[in-house]
Amino acid sequence: MASIHRTPLIAGNWKMHLTVKEAGELAAAIKKGLDPDLKHEVLLAPTFTNLHAVKEAIAGSKMFLSSQDVCWEEKGAFTGAVSPAQLLDAGCTHAIIGHSERRKIFLETDEVINKKMKAAIKAGLTPVLCIGETLEERESQKTYRVLETQLNGAFAGIPVLDVAKVIIAYEPVWAIGTGKTATPQQAQDAHIFVRRQAERIYGKDFALSVRVLYGGSVKADNVDELMAQPDIDGALVGGESLKADKFLRVIHYQPALVR
Repeated sequence: MASIHRTPLIAGNWKMHLTVKEAGELAAAIKKGLDPDLKHEVLLAPTFTNLHAVKEAIAGSKMFLSSQDVCWEEKGAFTGAVSPAQLLDAGCTHAIIGHSERRKIFLETDEVINKKMKAAIKAGLTPVLCIGETLEERESQKTYRVLETQLNGAFAGIPVLDVAKVIIAYEPVWAIGTGKTATPQQAQDAHIFVRRQAERIYGKDFALSVRVLYGGSVKADNVDELMAQPDIDGALVGGESLKADKFLRVIHYQPALVR
């Protein structure tokens, strides 16, 4: 179900790394190394404390700024949380929602993720919705059931008119930070399934237009083959995005080199 209308997106999730100074320097190095004629999009997701430094460093570039999370409330007594309006004020255009580490470590449920999706959309942030199965779930042949449940939960009660800009990131949990990567065919098969579920929920137009990224140990030496798959529209990159030279190679992927 490939479409020529989907603009590829390469996103760097910096997780809980880097000081303010280090984040600014890394963002500046990435900006300096970008091909000025780059046709696809680049997104950086630093910690909350580093948002301003990265915003300043990428000013005037084609890069976008994302948070790694967002609260579902607009304001109030929610110690430690950051609202959609505060993220917009900090320069964010996107918000990562439902990352497997949020689901597993912080026990976020599909219901919580759904509330965050609604809040981000209402505020004008573009959600980057993360979904994916664990190794146990894959080995138990439950991959597609898990993806269907997560998609249904995340999109519950959200009308089709509100999801035009939503981005989905398929991240098999067993491939995140492990050095293991889904084979290009495994990733492509999962992306096809995600797109079919998107069609079931919102119709063919949405399914054809929604960007589905792959995440899970994406590196400079495997990105070309992954991006050569017709239903992989980009990558959500973890550790490799913390090294300017490596991340720039991922950004400037070359699927034409795959034979």
